[in-house]
Amino acid sequence: MTRETSMAFFRTVSSNETVPTITGAGVTLRPPHTGDFTEWAILRETSRSFLVPWEPTWPSDDLTRGAFRRRLKRYAEDQRSDLAYAFLIFRSDDNAMVGGLTIANIRRGVAQAGSVGYWIGAPFARKGYMTAAVRALIPYSFTALRLHRLEAACIPDNAASIRLLEKTGFTREGYARSYLCINGVWQDHLLYARLKNGAD
Repeated sequence: MTRETSMAFFRTVSSNETVPTITGAGVTLRPPHTGDFTEWAILRETSRSFLVPWEPTWPSDDLTRGAFRRRLKRYAEDQRSDLAYAFLIFRSDDNAMVGGLTIANIRRGVAQAGSVGYWIGAPFARKGYMTAAVRALIPYSFTALRLHRLEAACIPDNAASIRLLEKTGFTREGYARSYLCINGVWQDHLLYARLKNGAD
């Protein structure tokens, strides 16, 4: 490995780079902005009972405009630091917001890995939108972000998430006890990953 190749391998994405809009089969992914608040809050509120069993405990002010501004600030800081990249997902034919997708916990150096997390609004579940979004994000992760490995974890009871990961080329690699605190309870998770050399 030449010195130039080594430096390219270890460097992070430049903070000056703009995260693009990503298009997939019937969906568009783009970073969130302040104008998304109302649609985001309505979708999250109407989907609360559907989402709560699979997510960390919601703060009491989670759906307020102030909390959304703080969320956007954190997203921007994480992107500048090359730690995470957040996207909202929109249906292509009418631009309706359907959910969100994040590549987080990015590790550079010898790892070049990140973790995928996602949520889908209840009215749009089981209609293929999240599968299309994950499939669209994979090439961006392995090219623009220069990752070698994408990881994901899901609760064993979450059959829909298991199907999604396996349909998009993730392989089950293990079982982690009390891995994440979901809805106030430390829960076991199935661990999945997809490697760059397994990309389409």
